[in-house]
Amino acid sequence: MARDYYEILGVARNADADELKQAYRRLARKYHPDVNKAPEAEDRFKEINTAYEALSEPEMRARYDRFGEAGVSASAGAGGYQDFSDMGGIADIFESFFGGFGGGGAAGQSGRRRTAPTRGDDLRFDLKLEFREAIFGGEKQIRITHLENCTTCQGSGAKPGTRPQTCGTCQGGGQVRRATRTPFGSFTQVSVCPTCNGTGQTISEKCDSCGGKGQNQVPKKLKITVPPGVDTGTRLRVSNEGDAGERNGPTGDLYVYLFVQEDPEFRRDGINVLSDLKISYLQAILGSELAVKTVEGEEALSIPAGIQPGTVLTLESHGVPKLGNPVSRGNHLITVSVEIPTRVSAEERELLEKLAQVRGERTGKGGNVEGFLGGLFGGR
Repeated sequence: MARDYYEILGVARNADADELKQAYRRLARKYHPDVNKAPEAEDRFKEINTAYEALSEPEMRARYDRFGEAGVSASAGAGGYQDFSDMGGIADIFESFFGGFGGGGAAGQSGRRRTAPTRGDDLRFDLKLEFREAIFGGEKQIRITHLENCTTCQGSGAKPGTRPQTCGTCQGGGQVRRATRTPFGSFTQVSVCPTCNGTGQTISEKCDSCGGKGQNQVPKKLKITVPPGVDTGTRLRVSNEGDAGERNGPTGDLYVYLFVQEDPEFRRDGINVLSDLKISYLQAILGSELAVKTVEGEEALSIPAGIQPGTVLTLESHGVPKLGNPVSRGNHLITVSVEIPTRVSAEERELLEKLAQVRGERTGKGGNVEGFLGGLFGGR
């Protein structure tokens, strides 16, 4: 059973001309055989054109609304197209998408030539980096597989000593046109040339190395320079390392997407590095000079006497270089926590109780270890 033309275009039955055109543009771009290589795309594309051809012309639309497909079947045959010499119709839409199929000429002369070189596809590669590699950058070696022009036939697809010939069916245009006269007028159907499959050329003797494709999948090792300061989501472009273009067209690019692995000791907040430092209660009370780990190795850090848990100490310019300006760096922020022992020796307890008594006289708190430590780190 034939589908409803409005349903095919995804519009309401009262859609105006602009809504029809917008719907057609969207669907034609999605399903045009030059863009969509799925097996069902060409049939879907023809179906979309049939529906738009019938609904874009007011008189034909009126017949369709009254009689259904039977009212337009003589003039909107399956897969039919408007004459592209009518630049007010479908042709202007195709020109905006694909460079235009040309005006009304003799059969085999219409449309842009599909034998022109085309740019190769861009490729994507996901690269994992260690935490420090992302901060300081460096060189990474990767392995990719991309299309390269066949070295045997130089990308022509023809056996050495021969060359592709202009297709005799479409005369190199890649498309064929068929005019049909109906009681409602003359209509032209345009379709991909069945002889050359739209390339505009035929190859009588195919290259043995590439099977006539003109290209081969080739593995390759590349060295990638990772700049300092990159982060997850940073994208690097490597020019001309994508797929080779068809018919010796320009090569696409390789895009390397970076993903930074987590580190057990450090975290990152923009261009700042974060870490935690656990000290003893005695170091917190008396202060200390400690060697702490940074992304560059150990650095001396001064712990002021009487430091409170949760205090953040800063090592300036020990963070992440700014991407694109490695001279400017963030800071290393260290959050201090105080370790309270659950058990102490008898000697330590005696000393702490003496200190607690002294502190208890000054604060009025009970003379015991718990009161002493609680007063220091439980908030005063």
